[in-house]
Amino acid sequence: MFRTIKNSFNKKNLKDNNYSFLFDKPNTNEFVCFDCETTGLNPNIDDIVSIGAVIIKDNTILSSKKFVRYVKPKSCALSVESIKVHHIRECDLEHACDIEDVILDFLKFIENRVLVGYFLNFDISMINKYLKPQLGINLPNKTYEVSEMYHDYKIELIPQGFIDLKFSTILKELEIPSFNTHDALNDALMTAMIFLKLKNSIK
Repeated sequence: MFRTIKNSFNKKNLKDNNYSFLFDKPNTNEFVCFDCETTGLNPNIDDIVSIGAVIIKDNTILSSKKFVRYVKPKSCALSVESIKVHHIRECDLEHACDIEDVILDFLKFIENRVLVGYFLNFDISMINKYLKPQLGINLPNKTYEVSEMYHDYKIELIPQGFIDLKFSTILKELEIPSFNTHDALNDALMTAMIFLKLKNSIK
């Protein structure tokens, strides 16, 4: 109920009705799993340098329907620390896109689908940083956080026990293959596999 009221106010701020589809009721069997790589961990000052996303339909990851974009940082340069994490260098972004164009492409890709991610609040905060000034809204899509799903799954097995929510631990515990991490598309694919395994296990 609270989310419905919040989105009602959110929609009133929409500057371009061509994107009103974001507020439509989502299809219950389709999801988008996405991840952002950034110049740092502070949405107030850091920038997105890449976004990767995949569509999930029913119990299938549609790897052919993927979204991959590299983005020119607007105000925050790549640091040595961030390059060590995601291995994206200044030279890799020479032909990258402007964030304003990437955001609109991303909205057309996700449509009104439910969003899935690992520590998704950070990625959504990064998207909203650019979306709010551009279209006047925050992302209205419903979300699933896989670390919360994993916590709920494990707490049934080990009540009152310590639950390690590190990405690598979740992959290992659920016997999901590990690709190169801190690559936006790879992280989105692995998170999608975590989501499907947990969704079906919790059922």
